Amino acid sequence: MSSTWGNTLKLSIFGESHGPAIGMVLDGLPAGEPIDLAAVQVQMARRAPGLTAGSTPRMEADAPHVLSGMLEGRLTGAPVCVVIENTNVKSHDYANILHLPRPSHADYTGSVRYGGYNDIRGGGHFSGRLTAPLTAAGAICRQILGRRGVTIGSHVYQIHQICDTPFDPVHVDAGTLNRLNQEPFTVLDLKKKREMCTQIAQAQAEKDSLGGVIECAAVGLPAGIGSPMFDALESRIASLLYGIPAVKGVSFGDGFAISGLHGSEANDSMYYDESGSVKTRTNHNGGILGGISTGMPLLLRVAIKPTASIAQQQQTIDCVSHENATLVIKGRHDSCIAVRAQPVVEAAVAVALLDAMLTQGEVTCRG
Repeated sequence: MSSTWGNTLKLSIFGESHGPAIGMVLDGLPAGEPIDLAAVQVQMARRAPGLTAGSTPRMEADAPHVLSGMLEGRLTGAPVCVVIENTNVKSHDYANILHLPRPSHADYTGSVRYGGYNDIRGGGHFSGRLTAPLTAAGAICRQILGRRGVTIGSHVYQIHQICDTPFDPVHVDAGTLNRLNQEPFTVLDLKKKREMCTQIAQAQAEKDSLGGVIECAAVGLPAGIGSPMFDALESRIASLLYGIPAVKGVSFGDGFAISGLHGSEANDSMYYDESGSVKTRTNHNGGILGGISTGMPLLLRVAIKPTASIAQQQQTIDCVSHENATLVIKGRHDSCIAVRAQPVVEAAVAVALLDAMLTQGEVTCRG
């Protein structure tokens, strides 16, 4: 399984949903950087179940244990290894999916790819549980970025058909992002959040699920980060975002909507501000041109599909008898995984941006 990502900064994710533990290794971090583990735990808590509407009843402490790479609160330059114990598993809930694959899950494709040897308990290595170590990795990276003036934040932009107010693509600021990136399930319009919660509760009552969209922004990113063609900044960020289970779409700036504009509308006209910095009056391209950052806010949206594990009876196949079959999924699942995806999306963006900045020498060892 390919669970390692990165150019200069290498991220590896390991473990299974119902194994003893999950974790990550970050190799290539600059030595000497102070890391606040309490701030890491804040991000872990945002992703943890039990704090948002419709979340799974599986409760895990998600306490990250640092095994290497840190000494007296600072990075040593060695690979950072973080382990998170799995303490609340119910593997018997997944006994029937050995031969009855869950619709829209990786049970069937994983079995074909790995000859039936993949761990299917709770989804194994395909599980959303593996986003916990990704969140820990991002929480470390965002602290390093923050000391370079880069701030990342997001909000739940859409649940089902209910949309929050979008970010101002030109004037979104660090204060707004910092207000959003410390709590779970944040929005810009609280009225919309109440409507979203009502929709999630209704879907849960109907033994169904909902999808959603996370809008993420980064400000303070200097111009000139990234490369053209196959190492474009969008490509690097998107490749990591697509590693998050349930992500089915990533767009930057206006995304698909930009195709419906005239060039005169879509072009972001440039000017020098009062400090002599280059700015654009609009930001349809989301802060990236030619795969390289422009210095304007980086804006992206991530589409997350409805949770595939629903309690309704569904049609599937029996891989033993080779007949059509029905399935009622057991276990503990979110009715809307998108509301817990905010810190995961932010984490992926943080890791990707730090890797890009390290590759170009924009971040070096302290001291």
